[in-house]
Amino acid sequence: MRKKIVAGNWKMNTDYAEGIALFSEIVNIVRDEKKGDQIAIICAPFIHLNSLAKLGGETVKIGAQNCHQNESGAYTGEISAKMIKSVGCEYVIVGHSERRQYFAESDALLAEKTKIALANGLSPIFCIGETLDERNNGNFFEILKNQLVNGLFVLSAEDFSKTVIAYEPVWAIGTGLTATAEQAQEVHAFIRAEVAAHYDAAAAEETSILYGGSCNPKNAAELFAQTDIDGGLIGGASLKSRDFADIVKTFNA
Repeated sequence: MRKKIVAGNWKMNTDYAEGIALFSEIVNIVRDEKKGDQIAIICAPFIHLNSLAKLGGETVKIGAQNCHQNESGAYTGEISAKMIKSVGCEYVIVGHSERRQYFAESDALLAEKTKIALANGLSPIFCIGETLDERNNGNFFEILKNQLVNGLFVLSAEDFSKTVIAYEPVWAIGTGLTATAEQAQEVHAFIRAEVAAHYDAAAAEETSILYGGSCNPKNAAELFAQTDIDGGLIGGASLKSRDFADIVKTFNA
């Protein structure tokens, strides 16, 4: 059975003291209130990772928001997958739309980041998604397929089994807009079908596919009730301990 996952992405928010305080609140609430086998993850700024990994234990896993595509070297200001793993992280986000848009990260580059993350024992949360123009033009399925084929389907079946996919409609990130449950399910079903076509039906059935895009406590239950939605990649709501914990609790029932 595929894993149910709620991953928070703090982006470039919280200083050190704020991050420790927020994470401590999240851990305490989730520990007390989570009743299922769902996995809670916080992907925090680099300055927090070492400390949060020590606080989270088995209650809340830790992930990074990015990594460099090379093992090491003269890349001033960058962080390697090995460094991330060494402080206790288990996950890393790869290909978030903000990385694609603001830092011009290509599918080919993201494929390299995914490979280096896996080589260092990290599970990539690989993001794909379309812009508003691409959705309105009706070619968003082609866009999504290209992102999968060129960025993720370069992996062997064994390596692919260690990844998580996050569908994040770019037009619904930080805008307050949210795909309807039906729109999200349609895309998640498409993604699962593409996994089955490239690998096999078993791989498709075992792959966790998360929805990202203004997911919050009010809409999480409807979204997560869809057949092919296995959880969420949470932005703004992950910066509020009560909201994030309530989204995690969506899977309690």
